[in-house]
Parts: sequence; C-alpha cells; structure tokens
Amino acid sequence: MNDFLSYVFLDNSIKSYLICFGTILLIILLKKYLSRTISRLLYKLIKHSSWKIDQKSFVELLLQPMQIFLIIMVTMISLDILKFPSLFDFEVYHVKFRNIVDGVTKGVLVIIFIWLLRRIIDFIAMLMEQKANLTPEVHDNQMIVFFKDFFKAVLVIMGILLVIRFSFHKDITTYLAGLSIVAGALALAARESLENLIASFIIFFDKPFHLGDSVKVQGITGTVEKIGLRSTRIRTEQKTFVTVPNKQMVDSIMDNITLRTQRRADLKLELSLQTSSVKLDHAIAAIKSSLSHPAIENYVAFLSDITANAFIIHIEYYTAIIPLSEFNQLKQTINLSILRSIENLGVELAGENKEIRLVGGEANALK
Repeated sequence: MNDFLSYVFLDNSIKSYLICFGTILLIILLKKYLSRTISRLLYKLIKHSSWKIDQKSFVELLLQPMQIFLIIMVTMISLDILKFPSLFDFEVYHVKFRNIVDGVTKGVLVIIFIWLLRRIIDFIAMLMEQKANLTPEVHDNQMIVFFKDFFKAVLVIMGILLVIRFSFHKDITTYLAGLSIVAGALALAARESLENLIASFIIFFDKPFHLGDSVKVQGITGTVEKIGLRSTRIRTEQKTFVTVPNKQMVDSIMDNITLRTQRRADLKLELSLQTSSVKLDHAIAAIKSSLSHPAIENYVAFLSDITANAFIIHIEYYTAIIPLSEFNQLKQTINLSILRSIENLGVELAGENKEIRLVGGEANALK
C-alpha cells in the first residue's frame, strides 16, 4: 500500500494527488454550506439596525459568486502543493506553459472576486433604495442608481488593472498614469458638465430644494419638476418648461418659496392732503377693522409718511400658506373692503380731485 502511495506519476506521488484532489472534492461538496456560513458572517459585519432586508436575501445574492470563488481559491492552493510536471514544461510563443496556467488562474480568481464585490454593491444599493422609498424625494433613487453604476464601473477598472498586474506581470503604474492623463483631458473637455455633476451631488446632500418646491432663481419663478445629474427642470408660472444648469442652482441666490411660513401682502394707500387728522385716524381704524379677517394671522396699518402730494398709509398683512388663487381672492376682498370704508368716511384718494383753481394774479387777469 505504501508502495502504491509512493508511486510517482508526472513528478508527483499518488499520495500528493490524493491529498490535492481530495481537498478539491471536499470543498466542492461543502461549497454551499461554507458559502452560506461566510455570507452570514459578512451580513453580521455590515448589517444595520435600520435595514429591513433579511439575512436570506443577502445570502442568496452572494451564494453563487461565493461558491465559485471558494472552489477556485482552494483549487489554486491545492495545486500549488504539487510540482509542475516536466512533461508540460514547454513554451507557447516564448512563454512557458506553466506561466500561462498560473496567469489564467489568477485572472479568473480576480474576476470572481470583483463579481463578488459587485454583488455586495447591489445589496447595499438595494438597502438604500428601500430606505429612499420611504421618503417623498424621488431624486434620492436617481442618485442611488448613479452611485451604484459608478462604483461598479470603478470595480471593473480595478479588476482589469489587477488582471494586468497578476496575470501578465506588468507594471500598472504606467497604465494608472495613462488613465490619469485621459481623465484629466476628459475633465477639461467636459468642465461645465463636470461642474454641473458636482453641483448635483451638492443638491443631493445639502437639499436646498426638493421636487415640487416653488423656487425663484435667476429671475425664474416656478415649480421644480425634475432634478437631473446635469440640470434642474422648472415649470414656470407661465407654464413654460425651463432647464437650469445645476451649477446655477447652487451658485446663485435661490429663494425657496415653499419653505416660507406665511404669505405676505402689501398695500400703499395715498390719501389726499385735504384729509383732516381726525378723518385720518378714523380711516386707519376702519382699515384695521377690514383687516380683522379670519384668514389674516397678523397685520400692521399706520401712517408711514407725509409727502408734498399725499398722506401715505402703509398696510401689511400675513396669511397662512394657502393656495395662490385663494390668496388673490382674499387680497381683492380686503382691497374692496378698504375702499368702501374710506368712501363711507368721505376720505379722498390723492389725485382724485380734478377741480382747477387759479390763485393770485392769474385769477385777476381772467376777470
């Protein structure tokens, strides 16, 4: 028996072959159990109390790439124990066959490992999408999709560089330098697009406005209907559809009208200089009485100025955030009520009297 185990075939003993292929067979038989066990351990390491996706979803997502990764890794370690047979020690296009096998195996291992990391990114994105669905902001989902694709693309580039490094034994610093030059050239060529992309990240994290908010920026007032990676679309009060670059949405002074706590109305009333102080006092009292409307939360009305042509009464009142149509109807009701009040008091508005008076020498000359 010992002679059989010690028999050498292709530069290796039968015992070495049995240990090598026995280990590979064992990992094939236990691959499902080991993959589930490792996946559960990874889940415990990265889980968070706010996540609602169960452990089963995570394990099922990683099961297939984890099984293949374990088989290839254990196979590499097991075969490394054996001596490479001298029978296969030949060259293909001046490259030793042993180096070709070694490079292909390492390349496959890197590809499977990158595949495994991409599955983990998919799982994290799934968790973030689930959390984003609980909020009304739709652009959160758009940003999650963008970041998921971005990091997966970065992983692919890393995988290609690792394959070049370990399979072809090339120095990747030159490739990294080339990538940096290409990235710099692309950044210069698409500088404005890059600035708008960075601005979209600022909007995503800082959240100065959301979908459906009424905003005023660059002299444009309207409702935000879409927040993209390059621009924001606004439906104006004239029902036109305006596209504003995200850079301007961030760099410009923007008024988020939706975030105001009250609606404000102003009225400047100019009364005739012929109005007596008593009538002015009564007029201001009547105006305050008109402002005692259930929809008005607070107001001010006072004699703000006396000019050469009129007494200026400043009126200012605030309402809750009511629809614009209701607010305009309220303004009309208040304005008409104020006009009726001053008409009942016999108070004239400035410029209302059209009587022509001739004073001094001009009047004597017409006699």
